[in-house]
Amino acid sequence: MDLATFLEAHLRVVEPLSRDINLAYWNATISGDPNDFERYATLQLRVQKIYSNPDEFDLIRKWKDDPRITGPLERRQVDLLYNDYLRNQIDPALNEQITKLSSKIENQFSTHRATLDGREVTSNDIHQILKQSTDAELRKKAWQAGKVVGGIVESDLLRLVKLRNEAAECLGYDNYYTMSLDLNEQNESAIVGLFDEIDDLTNAPFEKQKQEIDEKLAMRYGLKVADLRPWHYDDPFFQEAPKVLQVDLDKYYHKTDILELVSMFFRGIGLDLDDVLARSDLYEKPGKDQHAYCTDIDRKGDIRILANIKNDENWTATMLHELGHAAYDKHIDGRLPFLLRHQAHIFTTEAVAMMFGRLSKDGVWIRDALGIPDENERMITATITELLKMSQLIFARWALVMMNFERALYADPGQNLNELWWALVDRYQLLTPPDEPDFPYWAAKSHVVSAPVYYHNYLLGEILASQFTAHIREHVFSPTSPGRSFYGHPEIGDYLREMIFKPGARFRWDTMIEKATGEPLTPKHFVEQFMR
Repeated sequence: MDLATFLEAHLRVVEPLSRDINLAYWNATISGDPNDFERYATLQLRVQKIYSNPDEFDLIRKWKDDPRITGPLERRQVDLLYNDYLRNQIDPALNEQITKLSSKIENQFSTHRATLDGREVTSNDIHQILKQSTDAELRKKAWQAGKVVGGIVESDLLRLVKLRNEAAECLGYDNYYTMSLDLNEQNESAIVGLFDEIDDLTNAPFEKQKQEIDEKLAMRYGLKVADLRPWHYDDPFFQEAPKVLQVDLDKYYHKTDILELVSMFFRGIGLDLDDVLARSDLYEKPGKDQHAYCTDIDRKGDIRILANIKNDENWTATMLHELGHAAYDKHIDGRLPFLLRHQAHIFTTEAVAMMFGRLSKDGVWIRDALGIPDENERMITATITELLKMSQLIFARWALVMMNFERALYADPGQNLNELWWALVDRYQLLTPPDEPDFPYWAAKSHVVSAPVYYHNYLLGEILASQFTAHIREHVFSPTSPGRSFYGHPEIGDYLREMIFKPGARFRWDTMIEKATGEPLTPKHFVEQFMR
């Protein structure tokens, strides 16, 4: 069989099956019905069975080493197919265990609702308490309620980690973490080296920032700094900046139609996404996943967003973020082969989403998008700039926790993970653990299940978002662009569509970044933007 014949036969099966899988996951996260999650798992097993075929893998391995395959699109498809087939060359029974167990835990996360003082509460409710309440006892109970799910899923999650490692070892890798990076075209030593560099660059400024935050929080709660605990911060994992600066961004969004706001913005930069919003499911309902995500169902334009919108700054940022993903998916060149009709890498779409998500905290953008007076914009811009720097510092340190914890988790899942978790939280976030640290608080982070070996991509995305932003400001905007705001500039959409979205997975991520920005991935723009 030649490559062209194989691809034609392969896609006749895989393309519709891919659509069915994405649709099944969409339905499962909307309904929370275990039967829908079961269907999703069954379809995943079906596609994994295709990619586990050893005879087909032998063909692809030969084509990978065949110098006669020189066409760039054919060569790129072979490289991606090789990685997809290799990750599935494990015992089918083991694969089925992993898939079904992962689906079971995801269903538990999706449908779990915390209980607080005898009543059921949502994640939004817990976040509101941590953002607004000064009742120390209520804050502690809300924080602990949000972590209960960790105890529910811990044993299954540890079993899943061990099964994933078993699969990786069958393929010749040390563990699942190393395998996942390699098969996603990332190098473990390069990632660790980059994160160590970020640690060095952020350590001193974070210590200074954390001291200032703690002094303000201690004053707010009438405590000594040494008495502060994780529930005294606004986010359950301290991955977002607490409201210690005198700026209330929510007041600018409370009376705003968030959907109309974000829709108008994207239309104004030449990226009309109204069709995406029309297909989406955007508000809370029983059983529905409480977070947000964007999905491309068929790589032909059926793009949807799941969200749980409230009219505040956080959900404005979230919708700008998710619509950034949607813009990327929608504008990938539809003439590309199906296997290349997706992002260059998961962190390149995260970078675009993060670049847009930051705008909800940009004073000039708020002025232009919401029509606030110039004097209001001037009043809040300095504080917002400080808030953005604080937010990025805090997130960078949180990402260091997640990367190092997950790497250590797969290296040795039998170690004392509760102790490891708080050692890393202390090292990178300077947080004092609760009085009862011997509980699997780490297992309450759903990404460990639903997006394994993924979290480092968020920080890579932040780094690349700053690189994209710098390039747009320096090379896409005209020198006379007033305020250099992202609002109402269609040249931004033209640049993104042509240089980042359209190529899809035609190139490796590192090649695409260099073509789009004129330089390799570098943290210098992130540091200049947020650490100076």
